[in-house]
Amino acid sequence: MRAVVQRVAEARVTVAGESVGAIEGPGLCVLVGVTHDDTPAKAAQLARKLWTLRLLPPGEDGVERSCSDIGAPLLVISQFTLYGDARKGRRPTWNAAAPGPVAEPLVDEVVAQLRALGAKVETGRFGADMQVALVNDGPFTVLVEV
Repeated sequence: MRAVVQRVAEARVTVAGESVGAIEGPGLCVLVGVTHDDTPAKAAQLARKLWTLRLLPPGEDGVERSCSDIGAPLLVISQFTLYGDARKGRRPTWNAAAPGPVAEPLVDEVVAQLRALGAKVETGRFGADMQVALVNDGPFTVLVEV
């Protein structure tokens, strides 16, 4: 599994003009990509990593915080294009991206595992044409792979 994680002041997903998920920060906007050999165990591992990564602004003690430290929200959005390969030619291939019937339950598992850890999680809508708006805090963006 692959995730692009952005520290945000706010983030929102809209589908056909309707807001389907939104958070107020500090928090994380997480784009999640699934490949063919991913498993529920990897989804759980990614959820634990997202919940405990120290990416949020430091507290008074100068130490960066994780979502688990301060109860920060996460906006999790499926993103098959994270497994796009544009090394050859001018058009990316999507061969490494898992098909919807494989990917959707695993993205749902990341969300379920985060919620089981105590996270407040909002989501996009799998397979929909989504518009994502966010205010990147920093800017601060990292790539996480499990």
